Amino acid sequence: MIKHYISTAQGLEELDMPRSQSWIHITPPFNNDELLQLSTDLEVPLDFITDSLDIDERSRYEEEDGARLILINTPTINERDNENEAIYVTVPVGIILTDEHVITVSTPDNPVMKLFLDQKVKNFDPSNHSQFVLQLFQQTVLRFLLCLKKLNLKRNMIEQELYDSNRNHELKQLLRIEKSLVYFVNSLSSNELLKMKMKRVDFLKIRQNEYLVDLFEDIIIDNSQALEMANVYTNILGGTMEAFASLVSNNLNRVMQRLTLITIVLMVPTLVASFYGMNVRLPFDEGRYSFFGLIGVSVLVSLMVVWFFRRQKMF
Repeated sequence: MIKHYISTAQGLEELDMPRSQSWIHITPPFNNDELLQLSTDLEVPLDFITDSLDIDERSRYEEEDGARLILINTPTINERDNENEAIYVTVPVGIILTDEHVITVSTPDNPVMKLFLDQKVKNFDPSNHSQFVLQLFQQTVLRFLLCLKKLNLKRNMIEQELYDSNRNHELKQLLRIEKSLVYFVNSLSSNELLKMKMKRVDFLKIRQNEYLVDLFEDIIIDNSQALEMANVYTNILGGTMEAFASLVSNNLNRVMQRLTLITIVLMVPTLVASFYGMNVRLPFDEGRYSFFGLIGVSVLVSLMVVWFFRRQKMF
């Protein structure tokens, strides 16, 4: 699906055909002929468009034949909602800059691009290519921060349930959060490296614009903050998992210890009964009250064993 937009006084207006300084937004589904025709008309390398649809593509920038490509990873909710998958994943957004147009390539439900399409970004003007790219960077970082806060809140709730429950459901939820954080750390790291390189080589050609330079620096700082938060949450989650594993192991050891002590206590009457169950003559085996005497001795010895274990604080 290929749509064309232009900024007007009334807001974002959709066009039937591309116009100078318009925004071209590409999302699946589409056929290869459409992409080939668009690549030819706009004089943009075809791989600039197709690379942006590769979910494993890392953040990078590239320039070829007068067109500039920027790939940045953005967070989104995982469509495969099952207990073995991460809650959030990261998907690339491609930004292609030409002299006449700005082209974006993304998945249909990308939440960052949806903000621009719904006109929820202040001072958004696709004709100002550099500012548009920086605003997209800024909204991506804000989206990362929002998702991190949600993941941390969910982790706190699951952690409280975990201490009162021995079910596997909570552990699986923590593993899903851990996978999400791994995706975030990798994407934020590559995004930060991309922005640092772009700023150093002035890829957006904004060196003479003090406002955009300051905005770019703020975005890099916010990205570093998001990366630090992701690392902190990952470490906290790892510590929580290790602590819970230690608690489970400790509880298991206590249960096994108690079962062992109970076995030892029950072994005393069993041993006495075994002796008098043999087909040999034993003392008191013909007495009138022998049975009750043996029961009493067995109970007395068992109580003494219990008293000894309690004194040793083993029970």
